[in-house]
Amino acid sequence: MPQIPNSTLFEPFMLGDLPLKNRIVMAPLTRSRSSDAGVPPDFAATYYAQRATAGLIVSEATNISAQARGYALTPGIWSPEQVEAWQRVTRAVRAQDGRMVLQLWHTGRISHPSLHDGALPVAPSAIKPSGQAFTNSGLQDHVTPRALETDEIPAIVADYRHAAQCAKDAGFDGVEIHSANNYLLEQFVRDSTNRRTDRYGGALENRLRFPLEVVAAVTEVWGGGARVGIRISPGTTAPGDTPLDSDPMGTFNAYLDALSAFGLMYIHDIEGVTQMSRDSNGIDYPALRRRFSGAYIANNNYGRDLAEQTLADGNADLISFGRPFIANPDLVDRLRTGAPLAEAPKQYWYGGDATGYSDWPAMQGQIRLAA
Repeated sequence: MPQIPNSTLFEPFMLGDLPLKNRIVMAPLTRSRSSDAGVPPDFAATYYAQRATAGLIVSEATNISAQARGYALTPGIWSPEQVEAWQRVTRAVRAQDGRMVLQLWHTGRISHPSLHDGALPVAPSAIKPSGQAFTNSGLQDHVTPRALETDEIPAIVADYRHAAQCAKDAGFDGVEIHSANNYLLEQFVRDSTNRRTDRYGGALENRLRFPLEVVAAVTEVWGGGARVGIRISPGTTAPGDTPLDSDPMGTFNAYLDALSAFGLMYIHDIEGVTQMSRDSNGIDYPALRRRFSGAYIANNNYGRDLAEQTLADGNADLISFGRPFIANPDLVDRLRTGAPLAEAPKQYWYGGDATGYSDWPAMQGQIRLAA
């Protein structure tokens, strides 16, 4: 496929006050290479730096606290050791003239007691998800979580605030709040997973209260919303096979109206079901894009042609690509020239060492990184 002349996808873009060299975003990709203490490995710096030709990198989902863990071997951002490891990553990315934000994550009920010294995962309500958790002992069935007490919620907001400060200390260009994929924040938003009767449940205003308290805390750390984004998934039903709530468009219209008031840098919208279908499930994504005051990053099963068309139609400002970045550290150049894409066998997606992680060659051989 020939190179597209004057392609919008490869044009620079100002994301708030952050200059990007193109409109391609590396989506967060859980790779499960960290230690049990949530410390990313040294070779994570190479992995991310190799992909710094993207306009923006969003880190893999990163736990805000030990309680937030839902998958074994995922990184954290609450301890000095974790911050030091992430500093190596951000320095390496910056040396390649890259831009990178860290995704703040709490999995809520999508977890397992073995990840919490036998304690139950927490959630807005005690509703068991289907499916299995990835633990140090392999896949184990999800359990019924423990419903959070009202007076426990401020401590989790404080955990988000602390993690946001740790991300700032680690040298990131900003943060992305993970409010998607049926993890904790979205569990509060949806009436299918939030059956509470206190000030955090029931009416939509109450269901949005906790996520908005989190956004307020994180933006306070970052001096406003100009370096804070948020990820949403209005039409997804996975993981945990959670159904959409009773009025998803009404719910997310209200959510985006409230989020716009914070002056956030962007929303990162999973259009359809991650890694699966782009079916809208009744969600009008262009309408959500028009409703939000900041930039809109479109995600999920995008190729170059669909990305170009979406940008041309004004239905997104940036496009994020996930799995193609695993085996194609030079994905930007491959998209620009129409070169074929390498495919990473699933055995390399999660867990392991640098093999199948930071050893993928570019079209011209191994990428040489600046010191």
